[in-house]
Order: sequence, then C-alpha cells, then structure tokens
Amino acid sequence: MLAKLTSKNQLTLPKAATAAVEATEYFDVQTRDGVIVLTPVRVQRADAVRAKLAELALSEADVENAVQWARQRVAEPAAIHKRKPATHSRKTTRSKS
Repeated sequence: MLAKLTSKNQLTLPKAATAAVEATEYFDVQTRDGVIVLTPVRVQRADAVRAKLAELALSEADVENAVQWARQRVAEPAAIHKRKPATHSRKTTRSKS
C-alpha cells in the first residue's frame, strides 16, 4: 500500500490499512530505526477528566461541593437572576448622505 505525505504534513491512510485494525480515530505515533509506527489508541474521555482533576489538585470533596453549589443556584427563584430590562429611550439621528 502506498500513502502520500502532503505539503501540510498530512497523511491519508489507505482504507485497507485502517480496516485491518479496530475502528479508532487516534493513533500513537513512534519512530523506530527510521520507521514510523502507528498504533491504534482509544481515547478514554473519563481518563482525561481524571487527569485534569489531578492536575488541578481537586479532590472528590471539591467536586461534590461544586455540584451542590451549582444545584443550589438552579434551585433559586429565577427572579433573583433576571435583570430589569433597560427602560431609557435614546433618540438617534441619521446622517444624510
């Protein structure tokens, strides 16, 4: 099978090659002795969330507190969150061209 590298450094894999592996959107790319090796990877969205929480040093208690805070905000009467519409009027003049 032959694949061409474009001027934008993009490579389209032949359908026969992608059909031979499990359906995936992402590939791990490595080079070994001048050879490019692509390995199908399944991205676990939950793992990404856990990694971000760890990066931010958020605990389970922090997340629970945030959820409780958000639920309280939703439960509050809608009138508290509404702003009065602007009642001032302003005359505008159009320039003649």
